[in-house]
Amino acid sequence: MELEEKIAAFKGVEACVVFQSGFAANAGTVSSILGKEDFILSDELNHASIIDGARLSRAKIKVFRHKDIAHAEQLLQEVQNEPGRKLLITDGVFSMDGDIGPVDKLADLCEKYGAIMMVDDAHASGVLGRNGRGSVDHFHATDKVDVQVGTLSKAIGALGGYVCGSRDLIDYLYHRARPFLFSTSHPPSVAATCIAAFDILENEPDRIERLWANTAYFKQQLTNAGFDVGGNTTPKSETPITPIIIGDGRRTMDFSRALFDAGVMATGIAFPTVPEGKARIRTIMTSEHTREQIDRALETFTSVAKKTGILQA
Repeated sequence: MELEEKIAAFKGVEACVVFQSGFAANAGTVSSILGKEDFILSDELNHASIIDGARLSRAKIKVFRHKDIAHAEQLLQEVQNEPGRKLLITDGVFSMDGDIGPVDKLADLCEKYGAIMMVDDAHASGVLGRNGRGSVDHFHATDKVDVQVGTLSKAIGALGGYVCGSRDLIDYLYHRARPFLFSTSHPPSVAATCIAAFDILENEPDRIERLWANTAYFKQQLTNAGFDVGGNTTPKSETPITPIIIGDGRRTMDFSRALFDAGVMATGIAFPTVPEGKARIRTIMTSEHTREQIDRALETFTSVAKKTGILQA
């Protein structure tokens, strides 16, 4: 309970429930609060856990084009007179491209059409907002977002996921979310680790400043070297998630292995995680990378890319 109270206070909401993973938090929440008479409106690039939760709910699913506010409104208009609840879901930060979801504009739409607003803030927590409170705080939309989902396995550096919202919502999930009901809680060591991490976020804002300084430097140096870091055939990265777009899946995985052999671990992502032709190396900057480490990684990226034909020698 202490961890849940810590997260709720950090997020500025009434209550919180902790799940075993961020995937379980998303899937368990969506599948438990909706039924077959309801509607889900989901961004086409939302995380797989949201997609699975939507399918498990048996609700009618409508997908809007990525970050397309007009299309989302069109879908809301189509279902506004239909019986049942309407839930609109977006990622706060999209995990493969690193772009920021239009949380504020979508929240306004939900308010206009009486829909429930849900945000998966897994990749925004510890990155956006005051002291890393996430995209909802970044857009000053805390009072407009009904369901905030986050993870404890990324910026927090431990494991688990959580859902924040009203006391009624959390009490409902305590009794109806199957991943919570039919599994075990975190051991005390994990809970203590998470609480300490939230304390650091609150008390050491310089870490987030370093994160963004490192991110800006890394992106610029990759761009100067000739890498495609998004914005051409994919959405432009706006966060420490920085994809290096290669395109061909096999070529991407070969590049990833060559980087590992050269001393840099950089994960290759290919179909079906991303669409065909949009394979990439997915990199994520942290506040604790030193400039020396970043420069060494950049040198390795460039030299290996030239050896493998990703960049011209």
